[in-house]
Amino acid sequence: MPEQDEVIAGRYRLVSLVGRGSMGVVWQARDERLDRVVAVKFIEAAVDSPDAVERIVREGRVAARLRHPHAISVHDVVEHGGKPCLVLEYLPSRSLQQLIAERGPLPEALVAAIGSQVASALAAAHAEGIVHRDVSSFNVLLAEDGTAKIADFGIARAVGEGTVSDPRAIVGTPAFLAPEVAAGEQATFASDVFSLGATLYAVLEGSPPFGTVDNPYALLRRVSSGEITPPRSTGPLAEVLLRILRRDAAQRPTMAEAHALLAAVAQGRPVPDATRAFGGTKLLPAPRRVRGRTIAMAAGAVALVAGGVLIGTALKDDEQASAQPSPSTSTTASTRGCDAHFEVINSWPGGYQAQVTVRNAGRRELADWTVTWSQPAGHSIGNLWDGTLTQDATSVTVTNAHYNAVLPAEGSTTFGFTANGSHPPRPEVTCTSGG
Repeated sequence: MPEQDEVIAGRYRLVSLVGRGSMGVVWQARDERLDRVVAVKFIEAAVDSPDAVERIVREGRVAARLRHPHAISVHDVVEHGGKPCLVLEYLPSRSLQQLIAERGPLPEALVAAIGSQVASALAAAHAEGIVHRDVSSFNVLLAEDGTAKIADFGIARAVGEGTVSDPRAIVGTPAFLAPEVAAGEQATFASDVFSLGATLYAVLEGSPPFGTVDNPYALLRRVSSGEITPPRSTGPLAEVLLRILRRDAAQRPTMAEAHALLAAVAQGRPVPDATRAFGGTKLLPAPRRVRGRTIAMAAGAVALVAGGVLIGTALKDDEQASAQPSPSTSTTASTRGCDAHFEVINSWPGGYQAQVTVRNAGRRELADWTVTWSQPAGHSIGNLWDGTLTQDATSVTVTNAHYNAVLPAEGSTTFGFTANGSHPPRPEVTCTSGG
């Protein structure tokens, strides 16, 4: 058992035990080489076989591919006592499960804003071929400033990367599994969408959509049937969640579409196509509504930055106000063999979030790519993921990361960033490739 003040891998000094995850214990530690606070996750699962060790190493390799402001970053994979440990970003926070236990159901605006943030991170993961496989209220963290982050990609699997785990095992938190996963099918992007919906349902309603049962096998049978308890809430978020929680995986929105729906609710905008049918989701009889407890947090209000949108939520009085974003803008440019599409996907007073899609437009494999554009006066990129940034007062250059450098014919990848600036830009982008 690790002990306080113990030094791991010659650089990570343990400070205090902060919790337990699905696979082990987590310590707050100090990286003495870089002088920063980190989290060190010790794997308690059996890792005595080469296959098990490979699974943990793969966990670190897959998760480290993702750099997003709403996902816990993986910094390093090290060994201690012959077993691998993950070195993670440290975020002082509480899980949504802790908030539910302490306060009961949370207000719609707050839940939608949290969901929008988490969906943006999962959409970025899906764009890189990463399936989380354990989205739940235990793995969504909320910091004091309202920032939400998805944690524990420990059982994620990159599409196309062979699994070394037991195929008979059901991985994930049962109450939040998609019906097809509970029935024994492989987890997919659509399964993550369902699990996010189940997580937000639990935070909005106070319990998961399939309820809670002491017998895990009985719970799995209920989940696999797809029979959810209808939400007591009747607002736009409940409508969105019913669309996300469709029994048929093919009828669910993608994670990017779920992000757009949740952002619309969080920002007080009309939800697109809200009258669509629920795609075969079956509803159990509605339970009798129980008067919820009054929730007070930070003198009755929380300031929440939701994907760049500042939302003030008066929790005690259920009042809410949201800053409306500027209209999305996009531009597309191409050169021989390489296309780039620049799109502002979120904005708020003084800043915005953008996503750039790079596509191989040629008939041969593309090796390395670079996207450039002019930097508007007064603008500055503060956080970029899935690429390497170079910027000055007048120009921006983004080159590929090592893991998304090569694109097959017609293949594509994305990178994103948040930036400071008074007005979202419509830059003329240039895409070039190395071959």
